[in-house]
Amino acid sequence: LQEIKMSASKSKNIVERLDNGELIIGDGSYIFTLEKRGYVKNPCMTPEASVEAPEAVEALAVEFARAGADITQTFTFYSRDIGTPDDVNLTCRDINQASCDIAKKVAKKYDTIVAGGIVYTAVFKQTRNKDDVQQELREGLEVLIENDVDLIIVEYFRNIIEMEWALELALSYGKPVAATMCIGPQGDADGVSPAECAVRMAKAGARIVGVNCLFDPFITLETMKKMKEGLQSAGLSVHLMCQPLGYKTPDGGSYGWIELPEYPYAIEARTITRFEAAKFAREAYNLGVRVIGGCCGMESVHIRAMAEELAKEHGRYPEASRKSDLNLKMLNKKASLGRPEYEGKGSKEFWWNMVPCTGRPLSSPLYRQPNPQTVNKSVLN
Repeated sequence: LQEIKMSASKSKNIVERLDNGELIIGDGSYIFTLEKRGYVKNPCMTPEASVEAPEAVEALAVEFARAGADITQTFTFYSRDIGTPDDVNLTCRDINQASCDIAKKVAKKYDTIVAGGIVYTAVFKQTRNKDDVQQELREGLEVLIENDVDLIIVEYFRNIIEMEWALELALSYGKPVAATMCIGPQGDADGVSPAECAVRMAKAGARIVGVNCLFDPFITLETMKKMKEGLQSAGLSVHLMCQPLGYKTPDGGSYGWIELPEYPYAIEARTITRFEAAKFAREAYNLGVRVIGGCCGMESVHIRAMAEELAKEHGRYPEASRKSDLNLKMLNKKASLGRPEYEGKGSKEFWWNMVPCTGRPLSSPLYRQPNPQTVNKSVLN
């Protein structure tokens, strides 16, 4: 592993690979990263960039593949012709087809798994009707099935009932399915615990279960611990998946980071470091999580840090590691020359124990969240 090497061509069936004991590294942030780069309009947050600027979407997918990701996710996450900016005259099908084309192109070059995702529906809140929900999701799945994606990710669901309905539909296509909910340690939007959510996802047929988005890496690990305990108590054996935010949000509300004042335009101040990403990956792996990636805010540098931390378990270093200071040898060399600004920085412990400063003397460590989910309210007063 001292040499950077690419893996040989592998099966595109993620469940088969997980069953064989393989670690799978996921990709990271698309919508928020492309918004910062000027290709997505906030708050619309729709993926028309796949048509308007396909080179930008492709470049980001390549970044993640070079950083070590085994998965290339299609930039498709909505099902109907609504929500795009007023000056966008594209159909959902136009956008989603272009997104599939980009993902398949990158996957062919980097031998990655093509994954397409479906997310919670607007109609669930309106009617809680199974047929209505599945019809909306069916429209989103249609283009993914036509493009023969390798994996369906049923993600970003806040209610276990809707998740169960989505899983029933997704599994009917005969493809590998992963199920991740955007919940914290307190459970779903109706108060169903993470343990019960995990059990119900597994019983619904998901072979891969876990969490994504809304909460930070170390909060999601707490949620994953509860899920694992629930699965073990029920005697269920499935693979675990975790794709958290790339931001520190211990003071989030029931809707996670979305209930923070910095969301969405000043959230960069909470960005995790690459070493925090590596620490998360190590803790996730030790917990038994075998699909480890990121969601909003997880940049390619974070995915690379995860892949480098788990290079031995993953069987290779990423292509992008050619430009990494592996083992911090270069910093050690500079320190050995007597340069005080580099003293101690050639040590992994230095960076893993780092508590970064904000550079803002009046910065508050936490928001006085009226409905905190992961810390005691008294801490915020």
